[in-house]
Amino acid sequence: MATIKTSPIERVQYISKKDFIAKYYKPQKPVLIEGLTENWDAFAKWNLDYIQKNAGEQVVPLYNNEPTKGKQYSAEPVKKMKLRDYIEILKSQSTDLRIFFFDLKARLPELAKDFEYPDIGLKFFKRLPVLFFGGEGSKVLPHYDMDLADLVHFHFHGTKSVMLFPPQQTKNLYRVPYSVHNLETIDLDNPDFDKFPALAHLHGLEVIMKHGDALYMPSGYWHYIKYLDGGFSMTLRAFPRNFGRFAKMLSNVLFMRNFENVMRKSFGQKWIDYKENRILQRTNKRFANEK
Repeated sequence: MATIKTSPIERVQYISKKDFIAKYYKPQKPVLIEGLTENWDAFAKWNLDYIQKNAGEQVVPLYNNEPTKGKQYSAEPVKKMKLRDYIEILKSQSTDLRIFFFDLKARLPELAKDFEYPDIGLKFFKRLPVLFFGGEGSKVLPHYDMDLADLVHFHFHGTKSVMLFPPQQTKNLYRVPYSVHNLETIDLDNPDFDKFPALAHLHGLEVIMKHGDALYMPSGYWHYIKYLDGGFSMTLRAFPRNFGRFAKMLSNVLFMRNFENVMRKSFGQKWIDYKENRILQRTNKRFANEK
């Protein structure tokens, strides 16, 4: 069976600021840090029951793995329900329903006292700690973050698999124009190298995260996430300091996202099909020329 080539992400424990900056931040190299959360109240308290008790009555938007179609915006929820009921699903069965970018300070401000911003050399944007929830078997479409932030991703309750790809591999990931994700017909767990031959050139970095683990994902890194159990994670972000990256971030947020939504509303499925066919043909042609 065809598979994507991967190597394990390096694991460390209790890293110093000096070592993190020198070994991982400056070279923009991913690393999983164990023990970073062990002194947090969140390490002992954060699980699905705790979230359910504190925010169960809130109504939340839910997303699944179905591609958006026609004149839908590029990221639209498929339904809404009380967080309490959604967590019951996570605790009892597999589901592809996920919560995306749950603003902790706006929705659950009392939980902000349960964690600390790690002193590892990143200048975190403290206004926006966000949570992500997923059920057993749910997958997050391979993508990179539009704001090009350096991310530290903390997982709680259960386990999840994360596969990363550096920005240099974007050319082989079939990134859809005017977006930060790849073709939604691609299955990285069972890649079709005949239809998508450039995937054979990928080499990912992979890790299994458990409760309390912290994963550093450098700016612009693609991430493909699978929830092996129902659980949730928190992401802290540090915006790019490099001028070129910062300018690209502004272009993505202020122009690309709005342009994409205007084109979807104006041309619907024709626009989506045009973009997807274009990137498929262009990438496969380049791959054939390089052979």
